[in-house]
Amino acid sequence: ALSALIYLYQEILDINLGEINALRPHRRKNLPTVLTQKEIQRLLPLLSGLNQLMAKILYGSGLRISECLSLRIKDIDFGHSQILVRDGKGYKDRFTILPQSVQKPLQEQIQRAKHLHTNDLKKGYGSVYLPYALERKYPHADKEWIWQWVFPSIQFSKDPRTGITRRHHRNGSSLRRAIKAASKQAGINKHITPHTFRHSFATHLLENGYDIRTVQELLGHKDVKTTMIYTHVLNKGPSAVKSPLDS
Repeated sequence: ALSALIYLYQEILDINLGEINALRPHRRKNLPTVLTQKEIQRLLPLLSGLNQLMAKILYGSGLRISECLSLRIKDIDFGHSQILVRDGKGYKDRFTILPQSVQKPLQEQIQRAKHLHTNDLKKGYGSVYLPYALERKYPHADKEWIWQWVFPSIQFSKDPRTGITRRHHRNGSSLRRAIKAASKQAGINKHITPHTFRHSFATHLLENGYDIRTVQELLGHKDVKTTMIYTHVLNKGPSAVKSPLDS
C-alpha cells in the first residue's frame, strides 16, 4: 500500500516526497517455541506409527514438514547416514543428518512404500510427479522406484495440472493433529507444531556445543543471522541471570 502511494505521488502527481524510509513497516521478530530435551522425550513416545517416525525425522534432521513429506527414495543415503533435501526454502539443495535411531523404521517404511508401488504398477498406475519438466526429458522416469515418495498417500488423486491419476505424498494434517493431541496428553503448555521440532533441533545442537555455521548449513539458512535467533533461547540471556530474589 505504501509503495502504491509513493508511486502515485512521485510518478503520477509529480510530487517529490523526499526521504520516507522511516515510514517503512518492519516485520515483527518473534522468538521460536522450543521444547526441552526432556519434553521431547515425553512427547515422542505418545506418537505412533508414521506420525512418530516423521516427528523423529523433523527433530533428528531439522527438516521442515514440507521437506519431510516430499522426500523421495533417492534422497535417503543410509550408507552415509544423511538426507539430501531437494528444493528447500529458496530452491536450495542441502545435506542434513539421518539419525541412526530412525534408520530401521525408515527402512521398514520404504519397504512398505515399495510394496505399494509394485501393486500400483500391476494396476496400471505407479507414476509420480517429477519436477522441472523431467517427465519430458525422461519419459519413463515417473514410474522408476528411486523417484517414488518415501511417505506416499494412502489414496490416489488426479493431478490438476496433467489430469493423470496417481499417488501423491501424504499431507501434514494428520501429523499436526497427532502432535497437538500428544502435547496435550504430555501436559506441555506450549504451542507446538511440526516446525517446533526443527526449532528444537537447532537449539539443542547449539546447546551441545556445535558451532553456529554447522547448524546454519544443516538448516539451509542463507544468512547466519537467521540461525542466530536460536542463540536467544539458549541459557545465555535472561534465563542465565540469577534473580536477586533467589540470592
